[in-house]
Amino acid sequence: MAIEKLSECTTISCEFDSVDADLILLSRDPPTEFHVHSVILAEASPFFHDMFTLPQAPTTDVGSLKNTKPIVPVTESRDVLASLLHFVYPIPDPELVSLDELPPVLDAAIKYDFSSVVLTLRRLLTSHEHLQNSPIQVYAIASRFDLEEEAQIASSHTLRFSILEGPLCEDLKYISAWQYHRLLDLHRARSKRAQEIIDTKNCPNEIKCAQCNSSFYTAQGQPKWYYQWEKEAKMELAVRPVSDAIFSIEFIGQATQKSGCARCSESVFQCWPWLVEMKKRIDDLPMTV
Repeated sequence: MAIEKLSECTTISCEFDSVDADLILLSRDPPTEFHVHSVILAEASPFFHDMFTLPQAPTTDVGSLKNTKPIVPVTESRDVLASLLHFVYPIPDPELVSLDELPPVLDAAIKYDFSSVVLTLRRLLTSHEHLQNSPIQVYAIASRFDLEEEAQIASSHTLRFSILEGPLCEDLKYISAWQYHRLLDLHRARSKRAQEIIDTKNCPNEIKCAQCNSSFYTAQGQPKWYYQWEKEAKMELAVRPVSDAIFSIEFIGQATQKSGCARCSESVFQCWPWLVEMKKRIDDLPMTV
């Protein structure tokens, strides 16, 4: 490992300026010294372990002082390297404020084979907050790094969002057309099957409204509220193929009001067990890529 003369740079404060450190990692953007302990890096990473087993170059003089610390320039930025080392060292993990901060740190952890850091970041990627707020971005990041388990978890949460109407995610630039298509295919297949489940022809014939099914011409049909609910539910399932919204009291109530029949609400309660069964059938549909 050659010893290089340091250009103008700063030394990171806090934990990475220890006087007993025996190695300097030199980041870029901006150039910053991280005085670290090779034994910690070697224990956490086979990459560094193998590096330190290579023959070392003799120390050289830097200016008037004898530099006894090998210098290893790395391509990571100061902030990314700082976060990575905080995960590696036996100190509190750093707080990654946004999901955008995670990919470069994960990339570096994989690059240097810090397996424990990778595991921590995988758990952080699929945290409840990220899955609730940004499942499409989580899916893109997981797919980019070939994290199949995390991609499957995230894909199920994307069903609550409209894929084509959602905000454009920068992380989608790093995944393949196949990875994106399999997510679209999940939404399309589940949407088609869910719409078939609620189709009018599958509604039990015994569900009738005392008012809108009272005539000879309407006796064999479904209550008016159901036709209205089916129409709006299919529109909802076309973009978000999950059951929560369409089977809510609010959604069904609005459809009942729009039906124009004053007594339709009575038949809603009569067929409630059947609605519950339909919801279960939709929930049981495949929900991951």
